Amino acid sequence: MTQIGEGHEAAETAPPMITFGAPTLGEVLAERYQLEEHINDDSAGRQVWKGIDVILRRPVAVVLRYPGGDSAAEMLQAAVAASRVVHPNLVGVYDAIDEDDRAYVVREWVEGSSLREVVAAEGPLDAGRATAIVHAVAAAVAAVHATGMVHGNIHPGTVLIAGDGRVVLADARSADAATADGDVRCLGAILYFGLTGYWPRAEASCHTSLPDAVRDTAGAIAAPRQMRAGVPAYLDDLAMDLLDPRLSPPAADVLAAELSRLDGPPEEHFFDDTGPLRYPGEPGVEADEEPDGRRTGSRRIALILAGLVVVIIVTTLFALSLFVDGSPDNEAAQPSGGETTPAAGATPAAGGVAAAPKPIPLKDTQVRIIDPDGRRDELDDVAYVVDGDQDTEWKTDHYRGSSKFGGIKSGMGILIDLGEPRQVTNIRVQFTAPGATAQIRYGAVDPQPTNTPTGDKQIHQTYKSLGEPTVTDVNWVFGGFDENAKYRYLMVWITEIPADDGGYQIGVQEIQLQGP
Repeated sequence: MTQIGEGHEAAETAPPMITFGAPTLGEVLAERYQLEEHINDDSAGRQVWKGIDVILRRPVAVVLRYPGGDSAAEMLQAAVAASRVVHPNLVGVYDAIDEDDRAYVVREWVEGSSLREVVAAEGPLDAGRATAIVHAVAAAVAAVHATGMVHGNIHPGTVLIAGDGRVVLADARSADAATADGDVRCLGAILYFGLTGYWPRAEASCHTSLPDAVRDTAGAIAAPRQMRAGVPAYLDDLAMDLLDPRLSPPAADVLAAELSRLDGPPEEHFFDDTGPLRYPGEPGVEADEEPDGRRTGSRRIALILAGLVVVIIVTTLFALSLFVDGSPDNEAAQPSGGETTPAAGATPAAGGVAAAPKPIPLKDTQVRIIDPDGRRDELDDVAYVVDGDQDTEWKTDHYRGSSKFGGIKSGMGILIDLGEPRQVTNIRVQFTAPGATAQIRYGAVDPQPTNTPTGDKQIHQTYKSLGEPTVTDVNWVFGGFDENAKYRYLMVWITEIPADDGGYQIGVQEIQLQGP
């Protein structure tokens, strides 16, 4: 279990590198908070430490940046505002101190993992777990909104899941552009991410480097049920309604109440296939009229009556099934109601629904650098591309004169050995900057050539290209794998690198593989 740092996805310019005011291991801040372990540095330029409150003898998280003063004002203001809201699903804020040369926020230490890490490790969540997590976060957001404030930073990196199962929301932001409606849209994005593993960037106001949602040619996102089998209709409809810009989102407390109703045993969901969930007060829509003009009368009463009918029918069918084959476990996955492009490389399941790919875990011993034309002095740090930490990376040297490695190399690659032939649906590569040119190559040579210049040249000459990727900024997704074929050796082959500080350089932060 690892503590997740605050705001590591915040869209903020990192402060200049200054050593004055830098913390040291064992230092006691404000004569109270002793620094015990440096956890990470976030993208907003802050250091996250695990510490001990020496007075109350409890673990704390210390989020520190230097210098303090005006550069830390937003962080301190957000912390002071968050400290006024006490809720079991909000990370507690204990202290906020500005010492000019540095500033720091002391908050509750949460021993657990972020939602982002959980989905990366385990794949998309089942319906019950996704509902429970979003319900907890919605309750926290409703508490924030009740004070007249907004959170402004809801994404899978700030949703923390403690070891005891408690779900908490961290790192509120005080950005002027944040709105209550934006928070609720992001709750819909959290639900969508939990069910699919993708983040709807255009629909959510909270930004993150996660892969964008799968979209059709018109730019519309694929519904969760079109990306994986087994997603209940009521969750599919709820996620899509919350992300629909044509619909006004409900208040956070209304959404929390709806999720509370849904956050229960599956057999209690009476409205699974009753169509989209809509909310009162949509602009230009009467209270008893659907957005497409259909009249429904008293919708909720009709839904309840329909639900009771469904319960009676289901109970009858359940009893009959016991006489037919003695087993109640004959549910079939419901097919999708539309046709939108599924996730890259997804394998169609029964009924035409694409089954969600699962992560293929990789160890540092399964990756190495291929450098057929170089001096082989860029082989270190390749383990960082599979360590699950987006704050670490492998980087090329700094080249001058040409984006093609200074005109002295045909390219460089990262070789992946899966250990045995297996099916692959897609490869995701996260670069440190946009502008690179790369491809996926595969080979069938076994045993592999030696880790030498000669061996690297043999790999470069014999491996075949797989196809074109889908590129979103620094995130690349390579599909095109033959679903009937198996692969053991794959290579991310880079041929051009972007400009960087008077020359050319690129880094790779993470490589993730998925299979059926």
